[in-house]
Parts: sequence; C-alpha cells; structure tokens
Amino acid sequence: MAVVGDLVTDVLVAHHGPIETGSDTDAAITVGGGGQAANTAAWLAHAGQPVTLIAAVGDDPAGRERVAELTSSGVLCEVRAHAGAVTGSIVVLAGPSERTMITDRGASLLLDPADVRAAIVASGARHLHLSGYPLLHEGSRAAGLEALAAARENGLTTSVDAASAAPLRSVGAAEFLAFVRGCDLLLCNADEADVLAGAGPAATQAVRLTPYVRNVVVKQGAEGAVWAADDSVVASVRPERVPMTDPTGAGDAFAAGLVAAWCAGQSPEAALTAGATLGASAVSLIGARPAA
Repeated sequence: MAVVGDLVTDVLVAHHGPIETGSDTDAAITVGGGGQAANTAAWLAHAGQPVTLIAAVGDDPAGRERVAELTSSGVLCEVRAHAGAVTGSIVVLAGPSERTMITDRGASLLLDPADVRAAIVASGARHLHLSGYPLLHEGSRAAGLEALAAARENGLTTSVDAASAAPLRSVGAAEFLAFVRGCDLLLCNADEADVLAGAGPAATQAVRLTPYVRNVVVKQGAEGAVWAADDSVVASVRPERVPMTDPTGAGDAFAAGLVAAWCAGQSPEAALTAGATLGASAVSLIGARPAA
C-alpha cells in the first residue's frame, strides 16, 4: 500500500482541564512524529500491512528524526528532504475529548508531483491512500492530484481522508469534491461531513456524497461510523465505549484499520469494525502513533 501526504513534528500538549487563557495550564508535553499520512502509515505497519509513505520534509535534524522513527516501525519511507526547508510542525492541544491543531506545514507544501508519481509506480502498491492535506493547500495540491492520476493510470484503488474541516471550508466543498471525484473511498469525520454534505444525520450525509465517490464513510467518534455506496447505507457500527486518554491520531488509526481490511476483501461492516478497533487502541495512548 502507498500512503501520500504529510510527515511533521507533533508538539503534543495534553491538558486535563480548560486552558487558562493569559495564565498557566498544567499539561504533559511530548515531541514526536505526526502528520495524518505518516500516522496512518505507522498504524498500517503496526497492523502488519506492507506500506510505503511518500512525503516531504526539510533537510534538517527534525526531518531525519521523523524518517528514522517511521523506518524503525516498519514503514518504507520514500521521503524527499528539501535543502533549505524546515520540516513542518504542529502544536496539538489535546483535551479529554477533542484536539485543536496550530499548524506550520513547512516542507509538506513542497511535495513534488514527479516524486509522488515515481514513488507510487516504484512501490508496486495496489492501493493508494491519500491524506487530504496536500489537496487543501495550494503548494502541495498538484502533488495530491498527481497521486490520484498516477493511481488511476496504474490500476490502483484509492482512498482519500478529507483531513480537516477548516481548510476544507477555505477550499470549498464543490472544488474538493471535484478533486476526489471517482475515487473508490472517501473518509470524513462529522465536522468534515458538515462541510462537504451539509448538516444532517451521518447516514444522510454519507448518501449525499455517493454521487462523487464510490464509497463514503462518515466517522462519528465514539458514536461509530456509517458506510454508504450506490445512494444507500450499506453498513454501520457502534463500538463499545473505551476510556479516552488522548484523541490525537484516532482517525488516522481508524483509517488504517478500515483500509487494510477493505483491501483484503472484507465486507464494509467488517472493515468498519477493524477501523473502530484500531481507533480504540489509539485513544488509549498519548500521541498519534502506535506504542513502540
């Protein structure tokens, strides 16, 4: 499997109460690897799936550390280090049930279309999973579109994670859906579904998006997820609730579990269950990656 998108440094601020604006708030602060695509690749490797990450970092110590972390976890990294650029960084403010991200995309915006195409072809992958972030930023958009084109031309199935509600609003639903039209699977959370499909129940939102992509999954966090195809809901899951330690990376783990199961030929219901299981593992940990 090939995963295309972002590899950054996460500065995770896990606070256990409300942030005291203008004063001090107790928190546990850790620094490590992040980025939606990189996190998904790490969870795929954790699940035993051979995976290649295609991304861009700066030619700096942070970039080298991020690649080394993924390599040690079993991810094959086709990651270009750009001279003079700085590896992206994200400050993640993670509360008991939600997280807010303050983002410097850095070298992620330098993702190169030629690099992406060459790496997809060389990987021998049968499936492409694309983080939506390259499509949401002008600097990396051509690379995201090239990933989808290369996949289509080389017979790969495709999945896209819608990534984040705020940049989706900036790009606009119509334009983003034009970017991903014809893909095999679109994943979005509740906020992203509101942007792309308008307000409504998750099942209704998922069905509204099926004219654009073949399969749609709308995630609802602890409330589960629904899968729609051919203008109807075909599966849904409502997993058992688990104690929440940190929500960071839960959606990326969910995507990894779901896509791995679906690509192995499992049913939508089984794929949703596999995603929910891996997502539950993620929320029990601090940080966005599997435990080493």
